[in-house]
Amino acid sequence: MIKKIKLFDPVISGEEKNIVVNVLNSGFWASGAGTGYVDKFEKKIQKYIGSKDCIAVNSGTAALDLALSAINIKNKEVIIPSLSFVSTANAVISNGGKPIFAEIDPETLCIDPEDIETKITKNTCAIVPVHFAGMPVNLTKINKIKKKHDLIVIEDAAHACGAVFNGKKIGTHGNMVCFSFHPVKNLAMPSGGLISINQSNFKNLRKYFSAKRWCGITNRKDVFYDVKEIGSNVYMNEFSAAIGLVQLKKLDRLNNIRKKISRRYHDEINLKEKMPYDKNSVYHFYWIRVKNRNQFRNNMKKIGIETGIHYRPIHKFSMYDDSTSLPITESVGNSIVALPTHPNLSNSDIDFIINSVNKFGK
Repeated sequence: MIKKIKLFDPVISGEEKNIVVNVLNSGFWASGAGTGYVDKFEKKIQKYIGSKDCIAVNSGTAALDLALSAINIKNKEVIIPSLSFVSTANAVISNGGKPIFAEIDPETLCIDPEDIETKITKNTCAIVPVHFAGMPVNLTKINKIKKKHDLIVIEDAAHACGAVFNGKKIGTHGNMVCFSFHPVKNLAMPSGGLISINQSNFKNLRKYFSAKRWCGITNRKDVFYDVKEIGSNVYMNEFSAAIGLVQLKKLDRLNNIRKKISRRYHDEINLKEKMPYDKNSVYHFYWIRVKNRNQFRNNMKKIGIETGIHYRPIHKFSMYDDSTSLPITESVGNSIVALPTHPNLSNSDIDFIINSVNKFGK
C-alpha cells in the first residue's frame, strides 16, 4: 500500500485534545462578547506579534472584510495581487470597492511595488499586499508608496503568522494586518482569523470590530444592549481559541521546522524556478514551477505525494473577468505547484519528495 504524504497536516498533541475536552465540559462553547479563551488568545497573540491590539474572528476572510469596512472604500480602488485566494478580492467587492490587480515579483511571487505605482489613480485609497506562501512582501517599498500617496495598507498575512520583516513580526507594520487560522495553516485551529491593529485609534477600532463581529451589538449590560449599525456573526468560538492558545506556544518551533524543510528543497531541488530561501519566511508551503503541471501532479499523486495549485489568478475567474494584462501572474498561475512543508514530514518523506520532484519536474 502506498503511503500518502499530505500537502497539509496539522501538528497536534495531547495538549490540544485535553483543552478541547475542557471546553466541552465547561458548557461554554461560544460567546459573541469575546470572553473566555477568545479573550486569552487575543491577549497572547497580541503580545507575540507586538501590535497595539488584536481582535479575533472566525476566518481570514472575515478579518479582511471587517478591516476594509473600517476605512470606507465604497466607490474607491484598492490595489491587490491577483495571485491570492479569492477572499482578498471578494472583501474589496463586499465593501463596495473596486479591486485593481497589480503584477507580482517573479522571484518572490509577492506583489510588485513598482507595478503598484503604475496602478495608482486619484480613486486609489488602499493597498492589500499578500505575504505569499509565508514570504514577507517588501514592506519598506510599500510603506514609501503609502506615505507618498497618503494610502492605507491592510496586509493579507493569511500565510505568514510568525514571519518577520526588518526584525519585527508581520502584524506590526501595516495599518491593519489580517491573519487566517485553519487546519492547513501554520497556526492551526478548526476555523479562525485575526485583525492585528497598529493605528493610533486602535481603541476605537477595537470597539468597532467587537460590535461588527457580533451582529452590531454594543453597550451590552446584562441582557440589554444597543445596535447602532449592521454587523455579522463572525466571532471566534471557544474551541478554536483554546486550540489556538496551544498552537501559539509551539508556533516558532514548528515554523523553524518548515524553514529547515524548505532550505533542503531550495538546495536540493534541481529546478530553476522555485521559492527562494529566506530565514524570515515561514513557508506555509514551498512553491516550484514546472512545464507540464498536470502530468507532473499526476505522477506525484501516483506515488502518494499530494501537491496543490496556489493559485489560479483571481482576475481570471468568471466573476471578475478582468481584462488587465498580468503576464507574470498568468504564467505563474499556469505552472505553479505547492509542495508540503508541514512538520509531520519525516526525513525519508523529504528525501522522497525531493527525488520525485527532480525525477518528474524535468
